[in-house]
Amino acid sequence: MSDRHQVVVIGSGFGGLFGTKALKNADVDVTMVAKTTHHLFQPLLYQVATGILSQGEIAPPTREVLHRQKNATVLLGEVTDIDLDTRTVTSQLLGRETTVGYDSLIVAAGAGQSYFGNDHFAEFAPGMKSIDDALELRGRIFGSFELAELAAQRGEPFEHLLTFVVVGAGPTGVELAGQIAELARRTLKRDFKNISSKQARIILVDAAPQVLPPFGAKLGGSAKSSLEKLGVEVVLGAMVTNVDERGLEWKFKDGRTERVESVTKIWAAGVQASPLGKTLSEQTGAPLDRAGRIAVNPDLTLPGHPEVFVVGDMINLDHLPGVAQVAIQGAKYAAHEIERRLDGKPSQGPFKYFDKGSMATISRFKAVASIGSIKLTGFLAWVTWLVVHLFYITGFKNRITAVLHWLVSFLGRDRAERTTTMQQIFGRSALERLEGGASSLVSPPGQYDAERAAADEARRRELEETAAEEVRLTDAGERGVHLPA
Repeated sequence: MSDRHQVVVIGSGFGGLFGTKALKNADVDVTMVAKTTHHLFQPLLYQVATGILSQGEIAPPTREVLHRQKNATVLLGEVTDIDLDTRTVTSQLLGRETTVGYDSLIVAAGAGQSYFGNDHFAEFAPGMKSIDDALELRGRIFGSFELAELAAQRGEPFEHLLTFVVVGAGPTGVELAGQIAELARRTLKRDFKNISSKQARIILVDAAPQVLPPFGAKLGGSAKSSLEKLGVEVVLGAMVTNVDERGLEWKFKDGRTERVESVTKIWAAGVQASPLGKTLSEQTGAPLDRAGRIAVNPDLTLPGHPEVFVVGDMINLDHLPGVAQVAIQGAKYAAHEIERRLDGKPSQGPFKYFDKGSMATISRFKAVASIGSIKLTGFLAWVTWLVVHLFYITGFKNRITAVLHWLVSFLGRDRAERTTTMQQIFGRSALERLEGGASSLVSPPGQYDAERAAADEARRRELEETAAEEVRLTDAGERGVHLPA
């Protein structure tokens, strides 16, 4: 390592990428440590799950994005420990451990899906937080129509196969429910002989009293009305209490319970901050909230550790929402603060978040948008959503292909990415059944050589014993000795 100031950035999401890029001209060395090789544009993940976009269009390789930034290095690995005393970050990849030191640290590890203490639900209701999730759900969604066609051909019940339940009426849940309805009503309606895809039942369920709670009652009501016109059943005030392979149950506030038989369930409710928040809390005493977010100083640093910045979904500060803009603005603020310190300049002062608004699509040509005091619905909101999301897609190439796929899906009725495989559907479950996960498929360093040497030695002994036995048999035969069988 050089004598320059060392900055480690944890995560390749919005916070990690924009924080790294903001240090492009600084007199520092930047090391990004991330558990994926790509930068994920998560707001469009639902379009990968429903066949509109490919994963490459919303998840460009991080190395490709940063290849011109000469002071940036990218390391693949999941961060398992941060030692604030020694100023080191430890990561693991398939059993291999790597430790890097830092002078300044930006923690942008994001958040994962929360099942509110019912993590076993994940086996039957995948979340929507990664490319793996989206590809698995794409396989499950399109696969359900295929299985229904087969069941109808055999004269068997298939209603449970054409019942899709989305848990969570936030932006992700609304967008997913709307796109599944579009799939059933438009894209697939001519593709099957034994079933009508328009028979599909799409249910959106949430314990909240309205759709899209952060958007306010007016936009929430508009979104609910648009979903119902698409044929989506909206069930509010109902908490999911059980999920199994064949269906799920929910309970209303008055004590009533209801069960729906469904093979395809999607969990889009709740988030949980990265476990690294707990690691930092234990070392600093900074409290965590119920979602695992850590309390930070107004300048996004940890108490007693001004060299450590935490940004994005991991922070609990001034009730900031868990959206991309919080991560982007926070990461840029942290990067500029590091640069100002090195230049001997005064602090920028407390971090101030500029709210650029919230948007959610419902179907083609229909969306809702809240930008300050401006509330938009319908086609105008959809165009606004289109322009904003196109702007934030990383890379000119990805913008062009995204536009082409949107034209195919929104002006036409087809989807460009309908290919699914068994690996997409069952790969996650198969890995989870391995005791050590994916790392158990790869020998730790040195283990392969030791195992190969042991196998070679065993083979050598076997050959020696066989040769000795042949000599013994030959010698016994020449002497006319009768050997027992």
